[in-house]
Amino acid sequence: MGTKHQSSSDPASENKRRRRAGFSKIDAGIEANECIKIYLVSGKDEVDSPNSFQIEPVDLNHFFEEDGKIYGYQGLKITVWFSSISFHAYADISFESTSDGGKGITDLKSSLQNIFAENLVESKDDFLQTFSTECHYVKSIVSSAEVLHKDALNGSSGNSNCHLKEEPDDAEVFRVSGAGVGHLYSRLVPLVLLLVDGSSPIDITDPKWEIYVLVQKGQQDSSMRLLGFAAVYRFQRYPDGMRLRLGQILIIPPYQRKGYGGCLLKVLNNIAISDDVYDLTIEEPVDSLQHVRTCIDVQRLLAFDPIHQALDPIISQLKHENLSKKSQPSRCGPPANIVEDVRKSLKINKRQFVQCWEILIYLNLDPIEKYMENYMTIVSNRVKADVVGKESEGAGKRLIDIPTQFDEDMSFAMFKSRGGECVSIEKDENQGNQEELLRQLVEERMKEIKAVVEKVGVHRS
Repeated sequence: MGTKHQSSSDPASENKRRRRAGFSKIDAGIEANECIKIYLVSGKDEVDSPNSFQIEPVDLNHFFEEDGKIYGYQGLKITVWFSSISFHAYADISFESTSDGGKGITDLKSSLQNIFAENLVESKDDFLQTFSTECHYVKSIVSSAEVLHKDALNGSSGNSNCHLKEEPDDAEVFRVSGAGVGHLYSRLVPLVLLLVDGSSPIDITDPKWEIYVLVQKGQQDSSMRLLGFAAVYRFQRYPDGMRLRLGQILIIPPYQRKGYGGCLLKVLNNIAISDDVYDLTIEEPVDSLQHVRTCIDVQRLLAFDPIHQALDPIISQLKHENLSKKSQPSRCGPPANIVEDVRKSLKINKRQFVQCWEILIYLNLDPIEKYMENYMTIVSNRVKADVVGKESEGAGKRLIDIPTQFDEDMSFAMFKSRGGECVSIEKDENQGNQEELLRQLVEERMKEIKAVVEKVGVHRS
């Protein structure tokens, strides 16, 4: 029996044969921050444990593609276990399916290696083995390093017995230099990339880098656990001096807010003094680091006798004069000779000392509430000088916009008043915004000052 065929010219048949065309859904991707979790573990029993310590990285997106997304996966979950013993890592990757939605399929292995490099172990069994095969890794590194004496750890500078809090007594600091720096730092790089905002690895081929490691001795065996580290660059200051610059400092998350960061900073201060370098600087410190640094430096300065002699005339002026009625702004900065004395004795650079100087004034204006108006005036004048520049504080060079038919951004006039006379000009429309910005900066600075005073004032001896 034959089969009946419809004519090709039949419209109904034509519709059935016609293929349906459409556009597949474009893969929107998933942000790395949303599908990756990283845990810091110190033993086999912590791997896969719900109680493991989770790291909160500053940003994972910039390690994946140009827009920080992962493409081609459905139901993707990545769990990374990072050893605090040997600093190896293992990534457990699971997903429902993969498909190219127009942007390809992200190579997860290479992307993760951008963070963990050779520290990334492919096999979970091999990763678990590292807890036994490399349990003495930190000890092997510091065995040939220089141990710093206990008095360097407690922050003693020879003339200060002030402490922000009780010093941990279970830690030691070692200085690693030379060939050992590269091997150690290569394992610490993932922590730097994950936890230090805007960081990039140091050039370990440069012999001028030193690594200071803070370690905790084991309770039941001879093992050591790394609590944190600092990378310091030693460079020459013409003609025959040396300077120290703190490039990176990190306390591993489980040990933060326990006083270890302050310990490490105090050690570096004492190294600068004992090695008689020109000064110690910090490269772009974050707010939390700057706060700890300033608390430590203010206490050191309070124990430095020449400071009080330099402060006396400033304090007297603030108590007996009304600075708001003065025609010229008063900033009450430190005398040049005391700036130099502080640099030579305590190795505090000028910029940091000026920040501390304002706090020293606050601490010596008693009661501060009575003299707050004068104090706010000197802080405001200093902030304005930093932001606007000294020329804007009185007569001098002035820059004003000139209406023109040409490019507005390229049209202006500059003039200078003669003999210091005050010249009246119409306020630019942006001046109101500038004043508001200055007000906000002064408020922020006052919050910083009060936060340090709260810490230092309670612990003053």
